[in-house]
Amino acid sequence: MASSTVSGIGSGVDTQSIVKALIAAEKAPKQTQITAQQATTTTQISAVGSIKNALDTYRSAIAKLNTASAFTGLSGTSSDEKVVKTTVNATASAGKYALEVTQLATSSKVSSDIFLGGASATVNSSSESQTLKISQSGTDYNVSIAAGATLQQTRDAINTQLNSKGLSANIITDAKGARMVISSSTTGAGTDITLGGDSALAVNATAGPAAQNAKYTIDDIALESTSNTVTSAISGVNFELLTAGKSTITVGANTDTLKTSVQSFVTAYNALITAITSQTKVSGVGDATKGAALTGDASMRSLITSVRNELVKSTGSGSMTMLSQMGINTVQTTGLLELDSAKWDKAVAKNAGEIAKVFTGDDGLIKRMTKATDAYAGTAGILASRTTSLNDKLTDLTDQQEALDRRIESLTTTLSAKYNAMDTLVAQLNATSSSVMTTLNAMNNRKDD
Repeated sequence: MASSTVSGIGSGVDTQSIVKALIAAEKAPKQTQITAQQATTTTQISAVGSIKNALDTYRSAIAKLNTASAFTGLSGTSSDEKVVKTTVNATASAGKYALEVTQLATSSKVSSDIFLGGASATVNSSSESQTLKISQSGTDYNVSIAAGATLQQTRDAINTQLNSKGLSANIITDAKGARMVISSSTTGAGTDITLGGDSALAVNATAGPAAQNAKYTIDDIALESTSNTVTSAISGVNFELLTAGKSTITVGANTDTLKTSVQSFVTAYNALITAITSQTKVSGVGDATKGAALTGDASMRSLITSVRNELVKSTGSGSMTMLSQMGINTVQTTGLLELDSAKWDKAVAKNAGEIAKVFTGDDGLIKRMTKATDAYAGTAGILASRTTSLNDKLTDLTDQQEALDRRIESLTTTLSAKYNAMDTLVAQLNATSSSVMTTLNAMNNRKDD
């Protein structure tokens, strides 16, 4: 059965309202403080989290750009890609070259005598293991062939043991039988394969065409290469020779790729600054001004200072060392970067090859920018530690709320008991007063009689 408390029966005073008023007055200051701090802390946790996400996104974005290929100011083209394909790196210089391939680099092969039994023919018919010695460029590789081993088993043994050495074996079969062909992936003159040892595979072995160098000319200068991949003929220019023939190689400005990468950096930087500004700005005018969640926060000021300082540092010793020289400027009212297309076009026309050096390398802007933000990123960085500290504060505020609730509950019980006792006492006094008055009235009535 539900119970109810009737206030002030004895005294006629609403003691419950008095208790509630006293409790509210006692609780209000601390409750207001806790509620305000909980709201502020929760907002700050969210704000720091958004900054951390923005910083992680920024660092990931610029990390993808920290390669010479992302900022290569030059590109290489071949007039006939069936003859040669070409690529360039950051050390290349603009130019045009006439290239003619007269001979490709080849590797060596050697085949065994014919085995009539095909792939299952026995290679080692003795009762003891034999050794096949494969020699190339002064190095010997010995393969043990077990007694009774077949041609196929021997092929598998060679491939297992020598695949990492650039040597491989296969079996060719025709109407006459099967033979083992051992090939090398190493090209160039002087890399021919020979077979030796006491294995039957070395008997009557037939060498294929001798390995040879690639032969080609660049602007009528005769050159040779042990490989069809040429990386040192022209500084910064790589060739992949494909067949005999002629092609014109042109190394020129690759302005589209370069501008895309630079614009990607500007976009990533602006996204980070926008995220920080949104959490630190002051809005309103005069008495109506209001700060954001992290307005005046020292760590935010330090982070912005760190990244902005890197923007104004010079890089390298060439004619292009600053962002401003290529048309990248800071908008004073927002702190964001903008790319002046007209100034950019002029800079690229003259110094396309030097722009990559401003951004990449150990002293480049991206490496420096990454280092400048290292202390703020990651699970042990300043922002992560700040989040942990704010969460600890929120936990402490929860504890304070629980302690306040317990104190108020206890105070409510105490005050209710006191006011109930007072009400009971007043009721008793009223009863006593009524009894005394009744007695006095009765005595006065007898005297009148």
